[in-house]
Amino acid sequence: MKPKIISQNGKKRTIQFEFEIGSSMLENEKKFQEVLNEVGVLASGEILAQFDTDGEPIVFGGTTMTSKGQVECAYQTPYGEVNVARHVYQSSKGGKTYCPLENSARIIGSATPFFAKQISSKYADFGALRVAKDLIENHGRQVAKGYVQNVADIVGSIALEKEEEWTYKTPAQEVPVSTVSIGIDGTCMLTVEDGWRQAMVGTVALYSAAGERLHTIYVGATPEYGKDTFLERMQREVDNTRSLFPEAIFVAVADGAKDNWPFLKRNSDRQCLDFFHATEYLTKAADAAFYKDKLKRNQWLEDACHRLKHNKSGPTALINEMELFKNKHIGEERKSALDAAITYFKNQKKLMKYAEHVEESLPIGSGVTEAACKVIVKQRLCNSGMRWKEQGAATVLSLRTLNYSEGRWNQFWQKIDVRGFQLAA
Repeated sequence: MKPKIISQNGKKRTIQFEFEIGSSMLENEKKFQEVLNEVGVLASGEILAQFDTDGEPIVFGGTTMTSKGQVECAYQTPYGEVNVARHVYQSSKGGKTYCPLENSARIIGSATPFFAKQISSKYADFGALRVAKDLIENHGRQVAKGYVQNVADIVGSIALEKEEEWTYKTPAQEVPVSTVSIGIDGTCMLTVEDGWRQAMVGTVALYSAAGERLHTIYVGATPEYGKDTFLERMQREVDNTRSLFPEAIFVAVADGAKDNWPFLKRNSDRQCLDFFHATEYLTKAADAAFYKDKLKRNQWLEDACHRLKHNKSGPTALINEMELFKNKHIGEERKSALDAAITYFKNQKKLMKYAEHVEESLPIGSGVTEAACKVIVKQRLCNSGMRWKEQGAATVLSLRTLNYSEGRWNQFWQKIDVRGFQLAA
């Protein structure tokens, strides 16, 4: 028996359905999902009808519009396709039509808002083909790959368009925020027009006084020419975070890329070169100086890393030691490696105040930003065979940064729900 409405009272509906219990739990669950989807389709049709008008003239955008009558339209819901007859309006002068139901119900394309949310959330993590497969296998919903792409593109375009306008609340923390670390980095992705280009990723991370990371905000931008758009987004996030936590110490942590430091320095109270980038040069120095003795190489490297991290005079002492290593008979190639390490340490010594940072439980590593490059960009945009156009990549990054910044995804949809999709668009 198909689900049916057996009573209604105002806005209340009672739906009756039945199902037969079989011997396999797996098959029972599949059948029950099918029944529940049928119930959902029936209920969704009733709900959507409540958003329609009574057919009387309306004023929209300062123009009086009259109904052309009720026209049936198919809407896609999480449970299945629903056909609803609704009023479509047009002015006496003709031109573009307007459907009040679609605005009031927050229809996106032809998808109900919750279905659009499901699709775009999945698309943030997977390609359209895999999303379509997931929907049919795990939700009993069959939609075309192109439909997934279209809905995700619409949602992503709104997220991208409102990036400069909409602000999001930072979740309340159980412990006080003592430190805010900011970092920016670039990672390559393959584009249709220009081959391999650099996408930008930024993080604003909140820390407790004990050095525990509490929350991270992610910012991303596609390989545009120049970094202006990305840096504007980062600046908004940093400014907003500083207004929320004016007493916090802002620490910039990044690698030695010169292009990133002007922004980081003017937006931070303290600066720190990523500790692990520094240790990579110590590793090269150890390989050059003790290339014949693995034991001594490992012992010196371990001790050098400890001193760099915990001794305030560590960077200067290590520069002097590496200078002495050059007196050994190690060959020109290894001397060149030592020279590179020495030059790096001399150039970056002012940013190597690791001991002070460790004492104050301040971050010394840019791992959160480097991980963001992988999570936000690489895992989604750099799979085998992928090449992206600028707009497509931009919408995906917008969806991913909203999804991975805790609390923002639901806030984004709350804004859609309050403002309406058409107004947002």
